[in-house]
Amino acid sequence: MNSKLHAVTDAAGRPLRMFLTAGQRSDCIGARAMLDGLPPAEHLLADRGYDADWYREALEYKGIKPCAPSRKGRKTLIPHDEARYRKRHMIENSFARLKD
Repeated sequence: MNSKLHAVTDAAGRPLRMFLTAGQRSDCIGARAMLDGLPPAEHLLADRGYDADWYREALEYKGIKPCAPSRKGRKTLIPHDEARYRKRHMIENSFARLKD
């Protein structure tokens, strides 16, 4: 049995909010659970597991521009800012610190 930790961080990679789900559950479950509590932001960096039309629309409704690569199975790829997406390493570093 395993689990997934979903996190919202600030621009410096410091965790603001976390949500734990079962490992076999879709990332969209964590995205839906944390959507209402997102802080004001210009962009949201996420991995491809959070690529869902409803999630992108919900973020844009909140005035947040999603920056996530498209899922591999998506018929029409949605472009994302690759330079901005590279900054996602700060979030990964945050997870590494938690594991230490």
